[in-house]
Amino acid sequence: MNYAPLLEPIYQFLHCRTPQAWIDEARKPENLTLLLTDHLVCELKAAQTAVWLIRKYVADKPSGDAILAWLKPYEDFIFREDGDSDFINAHKNLTKRIIVRNALPWADELVEKMVLLIKEELHHFYQVWEIMQSRGLVYQKITSSRYAKSLLREVTTHEPETLVDKLICGAYIEARSCERFASLAPYLDDELAKFYLSLLRSEARHYQDYLTLAAQIATRDITPRVQAIGATEGRLISEPDNELRFHSGVPAF
Repeated sequence: MNYAPLLEPIYQFLHCRTPQAWIDEARKPENLTLLLTDHLVCELKAAQTAVWLIRKYVADKPSGDAILAWLKPYEDFIFREDGDSDFINAHKNLTKRIIVRNALPWADELVEKMVLLIKEELHHFYQVWEIMQSRGLVYQKITSSRYAKSLLREVTTHEPETLVDKLICGAYIEARSCERFASLAPYLDDELAKFYLSLLRSEARHYQDYLTLAAQIATRDITPRVQAIGATEGRLISEPDNELRFHSGVPAF
């Protein structure tokens, strides 16, 4: 399959491509467990971000509590290292209707896009965990990457700019994930390469959804904020990094 039409907008959006030095380190067989573990955590964090956006900005309390409960089994597994992983296919039963508490013109669209994103990210979590299990890879806690935390430092502290900036950050994270999957896939075994390429379409749509929402909600042209946050994202990817993670910079170890 030709992925070029899908990836070209991603490459234009991002300020840099993944450095070859990161690919060379990430492809090493001894780093497979670390990379898949971080990928697992990243899928949960993406779902958590979408849940947070719905709960903070649009959902009534009962709906917000219900979607928060969607995450609990996954969070218990990741943060408490619960040994029982039978719950991890719970995403298949997420059907709760979200009640919007306000009349914001973009509220329904935010809910629609974020609920779909939550379901897809939790499904990806399940897929990564299946791969880890099939290869006998044991989940163990790892430290967080500097990437998302550093990117979110760029967020403005007053609304609606705070929400707009968070959505732009979400767009960059999803776009980078898509670019990384495509960059790494040619160096992996057939099963992992096929899996990573299968994620490209959803990740590309997630980035577009975030950016569309940001433009819809903003009271002014978002181009300057997109460029400023993109410059920070590119710097985090291009600068030396002391640890290997899915969104880390150039290995400095």
